[in-house]
Amino acid sequence: MKILSINIHKHMNKTELKPVEVFHFFEEICKVPRPSKKEEKIIQYLIAFANKYKLESKIDEAGNILIKKPATKGKEHLHTVVLQSHIDMVCEKNSDVDHDFMNDPIQTIVDGEWLKAKGTTLGADNGIGVATQLAVLSSDEIEHGPLECLFTVDEETGLTGAFALKEGFISGDILINLDSEDEGELFIGCAGGANTLAEYTYQPISAPKDYFYFRVDIKGLSGGHSGDDINKNRANANKQLVRFLSILADKYDLYLCEINGGNLHNAIPREAYAVCAVPMAYKEPIRIDLNVFASEVEAEYAVTEPNMKWVLQSESPVSVAIDRETTTRLIKSLYAVFNGVFAMSQEIPGFVETSSNLASIKMSDNNIIRVVTSQRSSTLSSRKDVSAAVKAAFELGGAKVNVGDGYPGWKPNPASPILKVAQETYIRLFGVEPKVKAIHAGLECGLFLEKYPSLDMVSFGPTLRGVHSPDERMLIPTVDKFWRHLLEVLVNIPAKK
Repeated sequence: MKILSINIHKHMNKTELKPVEVFHFFEEICKVPRPSKKEEKIIQYLIAFANKYKLESKIDEAGNILIKKPATKGKEHLHTVVLQSHIDMVCEKNSDVDHDFMNDPIQTIVDGEWLKAKGTTLGADNGIGVATQLAVLSSDEIEHGPLECLFTVDEETGLTGAFALKEGFISGDILINLDSEDEGELFIGCAGGANTLAEYTYQPISAPKDYFYFRVDIKGLSGGHSGDDINKNRANANKQLVRFLSILADKYDLYLCEINGGNLHNAIPREAYAVCAVPMAYKEPIRIDLNVFASEVEAEYAVTEPNMKWVLQSESPVSVAIDRETTTRLIKSLYAVFNGVFAMSQEIPGFVETSSNLASIKMSDNNIIRVVTSQRSSTLSSRKDVSAAVKAAFELGGAKVNVGDGYPGWKPNPASPILKVAQETYIRLFGVEPKVKAIHAGLECGLFLEKYPSLDMVSFGPTLRGVHSPDERMLIPTVDKFWRHLLEVLVNIPAKK
C-alpha cells in the first residue's frame, strides 16, 4: 500500500490517510500542547470530548482521566475492557528549529509511507494510542462490551499517573495498553527501571588569561529511546564528548569552563558540548587532535551514526572555570560510568535484560553539575546491580549520588486469556502469527498490576521509529492494521462467567 506524499502544515489534510477517524483525532491532538508534567490543555480537551459525546468521565488528583462507554446492544455480557494510553509526549527538537511546545502545534508531514514532524518529536508516542481511544469512543458503529478508556499523565518523565492511580478508579478486568511500537508484535512483559542522579559540587576559579578558549560540539547523532534503542550500537553524545575531553586532559593543561549534554532520562543523548581552555601554544594541536579523534569515532559508528558531526570553534575568554580537582574527578568518573547493554536475557534470545543510559549532564545553580542516568532491567536484582555499579563510579568521582525508587517490571504471563484472543484474531485477520514478546522499555503495566493484581493485560500498537527524538515517525499502513486488529479483539472479548 503506497500513500501519496502530501504536504501538511499547520492543518493536516488527512483525506489520503486510513483509518480516517483515527487520523482525524491524531490531527486534533497534534494541535494540543501536552509536554510531560504540563498536560492541562490535553486534559481540558479530553473532558470537553467526553461532554460532547455525552460519555461518563472522571479525573483523579494526578490528572488521570477515565471515560466510560456502555456496551453496544447484545454485548453487555462481555468482560469490561480498559483501553489505556498516556497523554504526555517527549518534547525534543533539533537545535535549529524554532518551536514552543507549550503553545505551538506539531507540524506533520507525510513522507512516502511515514508520518513525521518538522524538526520535532511527532508525539505518536503515545498520541496514536490516545487518538485510537477517541475514535472508538466517538463511534456508533463499533461493536464492543463495556468499555473504559484510561488516559494517564506524565508517563515519560516519571510514570506519575500510573504511580498515582488508586484502587477502584477503573473497574475493568482486562487492560489493553496501546503504547507499543511494532505492529504485528504483542507485548506481555516489560522492564522495570530507576534513575541514578549524581551531583558534583565545584569551586569556581579564575579562568587563566592568555589561553586558547574553544567550544567542542558533537551533533547529529541518532539518539532514540533508551530502552528500545539501547542495543542498536548508537553513540551516546555525552560518552563520546567525555571520551574526547579525557584525551585532552591527559595531554594538556586543560581548564573546563562549561559542559552540557542530553536532556531526557529516557532518551539517548544526540548532542553535547563543552567550553574549555588550553595554553595558546596548543591551539592548532587541539584541532588536529579533534580531526584524528572524529575520524576514528566516525569509523566506529559508520553504520549507526552516518550524520555524526564534530565542531570546534574559538570562544571568547571567560572569567570563571571549574576547579581543577573537580574537573579531573568529573571527566574520569563520567568516562568510567557504565553505559549501554549490561546483560542480555538468558531466556529470550536477542532480548536485552539490563542496561544503563548516561542521559544528561547539566550545570545548575549553586555550583552544581547534575548528571542523570537511567537503568532498566526485567530482573529487579540485576537492575539494582547495575544501579549500584553506576553509583559506585560516581561516588569514586566524589559526587553525591541518589538512586531513585524506580518502577516495577511486568512479568510475562504466556497463559493470558487476552493474549490468546489477540493472537487468534490477528491470525484470522492477516493469516500470520503475531510475535509474542517482552519489551526492554518501561510500560505502565507493571504499576497497574500493583494496584489491580488480577488484571489480564496485553500491549500492541502501530509501528513507530525514532521515538523521543526529532526523527520520530509512524508507518502509516500499520495504523490501519493496528486499528482493524483492535476492533476484532473488542468483538471477541470473552463473556463473564
